Amino acid sequence: MNLKNKNVLITGADGFIGSHLVESLVDRCSSLTALTLYNSFNNHGWLEYVSPQIKSNTKIISGDVRDQSFVNHAFKNIDIVFHLAALIAIPFSYKAPESYVDTNIKGTLNVLNAALNNSVEKTLITSTSEVYGTADYVPIDEKHPKKPQSPYSATKIAADSLAKSFFCSFDMPVTIVRPFNTYGPRQSARAIIPSIISQLLAGEEKILLGDLSPTRDFNYVEDIVDGFICIAESAKSIGEEINIATGLEISMADLTSLLIELINPQASVIQDPSRLRPSNSEVFRLLGCNRKIKLMTNWEPRYDIRRGLEKTIEWFKKNQNHYKHNLYNI
Repeated sequence: MNLKNKNVLITGADGFIGSHLVESLVDRCSSLTALTLYNSFNNHGWLEYVSPQIKSNTKIISGDVRDQSFVNHAFKNIDIVFHLAALIAIPFSYKAPESYVDTNIKGTLNVLNAALNNSVEKTLITSTSEVYGTADYVPIDEKHPKKPQSPYSATKIAADSLAKSFFCSFDMPVTIVRPFNTYGPRQSARAIIPSIISQLLAGEEKILLGDLSPTRDFNYVEDIVDGFICIAESAKSIGEEINIATGLEISMADLTSLLIELINPQASVIQDPSRLRPSNSEVFRLLGCNRKIKLMTNWEPRYDIRRGLEKTIEWFKKNQNHYKHNLYNI
């Protein structure tokens, strides 16, 4: 599928990955609509900081995926939908699980219904590697069992199941895109890489962190965006669940050591009990298999972890004012 003559809409366009996707798609499609979360300040999140040229070529609308009438109206005359709107912080899902049900499950249902009602040509539903839980085997392929180890992951498993059901029940052209851990400029302060970088750049020499034993498959945001676009363009991807992963893993301890090396070798780590997940909720190993995406598309990751972190650090140096390094953001 060539996106050149398509009208594209992105939900969650004001967020971390969504704003990068806007930047990559704006010149690749006929028209681009960016859906941001409505607020009375008329603030469009990270889209406030993209270039004026990109903003001028993007139709920005504000609303909420939790409202079926709004979503249905927004999807009129849309060919391709990238659905990224979601609540994503795992610790906050322990405190407010109903919010995650409303946004991640009901919001996704609204998106699927609106796409079906408006005959959208292809809908990409954003999943997460958290649906797999701690690995039973590695690398984790798309057939790996799903484990709801947090309210967040449970809602994403449910959203994925809804998407699959619409494909099976209505022959709807939908694809489940499953990024493994994404990092880069504009990432939420609740994630480990922004937390470490913001503390180090603020001059802290005692870095507060949680459990350093888990491993993750980290993907630089530009590689993830490339994966989304490759999957959207692939005719083979309809009805499929597709990982986006490097196929490499690094422990939180080794990640922290690398960031300390790159920013301040004098720093050390203190474990903060408030940052620990409940023991049965912690996902201890995530290492993704990218065989399927490589078979279906020409996607290849372009960034190794060191190069990606160096680019991320440079961005943070210029944008420290967006982060409160002395607060634990759940």
